[in-house]
Amino acid sequence: MDAPPPTNWNPSLYLKFEDDRTRPARDLLAQVPLQQPRTVIDLGCGPGNSTELLINRFPNALVTGLDSSPDMLQQARQRLPNCAFLEADLATWTPPAQADLLFSNAVFHWVPDHPHVLQRFIDALPPGGVLAVQMPDNTREPSHLLMQEVAKKGPWAQHPELHATLHAALHATLHATLHAPLAEAMRADLPAPEFYYDLLKPSCSRLDIWHAVYNHVVDGPAAIVEWFKSTALRPFISGMSAELAADYLAAYTAEIARHYPMRIDGKVLLRFPRLFIVATR
Repeated sequence: MDAPPPTNWNPSLYLKFEDDRTRPARDLLAQVPLQQPRTVIDLGCGPGNSTELLINRFPNALVTGLDSSPDMLQQARQRLPNCAFLEADLATWTPPAQADLLFSNAVFHWVPDHPHVLQRFIDALPPGGVLAVQMPDNTREPSHLLMQEVAKKGPWAQHPELHATLHAALHATLHATLHAPLAEAMRADLPAPEFYYDLLKPSCSRLDIWHAVYNHVVDGPAAIVEWFKSTALRPFISGMSAELAADYLAAYTAEIARHYPMRIDGKVLLRFPRLFIVATR
């Protein structure tokens, strides 16, 4: 990319939904076919919630967390002071020799040309090494489509950074992967499972790919907005004045309320499809 994406992720906001965000990591880890790995790396470790799962599952392994966000790494180090955490960009990072497990929860969908990076990582593993990946597959969900629809209307539509974001959204619709110099967090639909199978299987002794659809129970439409404020909404409100961002979020919240009706107990179900890959070298 011409310029690296911003790294000022908000760990506190991200962790407001820690249990729901960690559940896919638990489900991914349950399918990792390793008993005693020596070297485990948490790719895109965030605030350390997934790293903690890896430490508990493999207490005798050398577990390292990797992330591009200094804020997330600071939170992770506070959470797990005895674990090593390193700042790195997965697009250019190279796995160390003899890494037994490369584990990644909800990260590779942000990485430019991530299929190439996945292929590079699996080829770097020793025989029997595992690459375990989970990626959100929700770009066709109302939660994401409405971000773009709302952005096209109202006084914020001509905001320079939002205009770049909408341009990136169009680019993401037309192409399988993002290329610079577009807004940092607009991403394309994930390729089909068949694409990943044909890409990775020549390097794998075993390849397991599946989808899961989570229905996260949240406290109303405003909670859905809070969920995405730490991730997908960031490029839409980045650089806006506080007043303009508040107006945009209010309009987005109203649309979310229309598309995610309250259930019998006043809660709302956030439908969230995810793609899982467990590749054994």
